[in-house]
Amino acid sequence: MRIAVVAHIRHPIRRPFMGGMEAHAWSLADALTGRGHDVTLVASGDSDERFRLAPIVAEHYDRDFPWHDFHGTDALNTHLDDAFARGSRILRTGEFDIIHNNSLHRFPPRLGRQAHRPMLTSLHVPPFGALRRAMQDSLAPWCQATVTSRRQLAAWWSAPPKEAHVVPNGIDLSAWPYQPHGTGEAVWAGRITPTKGVHVAVRAARLAGCPLTLFGTIEHRDYYETEVKPHLGGAIRYGGHLDMRRLAHEIGRASVLLFTPLWDEPFGLAAIEAMACGVPVAALDNGAVREVIGPCGAYAEDDSPEALAKAIPAALAIPRADVHTRARQQFSIETMVTRYERLYALAMDGLSEAGPGVRYAPHELALG
Repeated sequence: MRIAVVAHIRHPIRRPFMGGMEAHAWSLADALTGRGHDVTLVASGDSDERFRLAPIVAEHYDRDFPWHDFHGTDALNTHLDDAFARGSRILRTGEFDIIHNNSLHRFPPRLGRQAHRPMLTSLHVPPFGALRRAMQDSLAPWCQATVTSRRQLAAWWSAPPKEAHVVPNGIDLSAWPYQPHGTGEAVWAGRITPTKGVHVAVRAARLAGCPLTLFGTIEHRDYYETEVKPHLGGAIRYGGHLDMRRLAHEIGRASVLLFTPLWDEPFGLAAIEAMACGVPVAALDNGAVREVIGPCGAYAEDDSPEALAKAIPAALAIPRADVHTRARQQFSIETMVTRYERLYALAMDGLSEAGPGVRYAPHELALG
């Protein structure tokens, strides 16, 4: 199949990944290419050159419009609308069999519905106004959608339509090798920003007397300086933003992952990466956390450091082999991509069933 994989453009789609959405888009394009599909990555121009790129901006937007400074502003909104208008032209004129939309912008799903382009939109975040309205208007037999958990499905639709499907994220298990023993230490990985709850993790580790290393990009500098850095020192440290190979090694040698979302977590990619290594999880029980981690985690009774500290010993007692088995059975990239391929076929069949003369309609689109 000729597949356009549309990514969001806040960060480049390349290693080391800034977050889960970048990792997902890169891994998806890589896995589809490995299966023999003809893949075009529609993303920022500074993404990984190993893919055929169709850039809609020269550079990712967070460089000139940092999200924490420009979120919701006319300047960033205009920049994004201009970028995805260019992207819409690429998608409308390109000879793609299917478009897999992983962006957070309203234009691609509207284009799929109105221009009768087979499309699968994968939703990676809780619903928000503009994208929620676009998804409500855009589902059709040729425009399918996925979410990553049952919890996320219920957040997007009180009565889920037949075009909405749950497809959990998957990872390349070979990139996160199983390690049968840990060092007794804890690890935390992700973007260092308030919604990720890093401050809860560092305080909980202090209370539990458990050494902890943090890994990830410092996305919110003020938050890091005021809420995280004062708690570093001794057995609590920041280990930097590592490439995936080094990060997998550091996570795999740990004995527990602290997973601390302070938002309606749709999935939790860092958790399944750790689980693939055999590392059990001590977690705040928000969003889909329990749905994804299941018996491979111990859950805090509330969002306080004290409650998370109490969960750490229980997590340490979970057998590592059981943790790895759950990741292998439920969260492989092969399973994820196979499910996506079935939905690609469903969307393409849905367009065929819509009748002759529908494909590649020449009209202009009202994308606003």
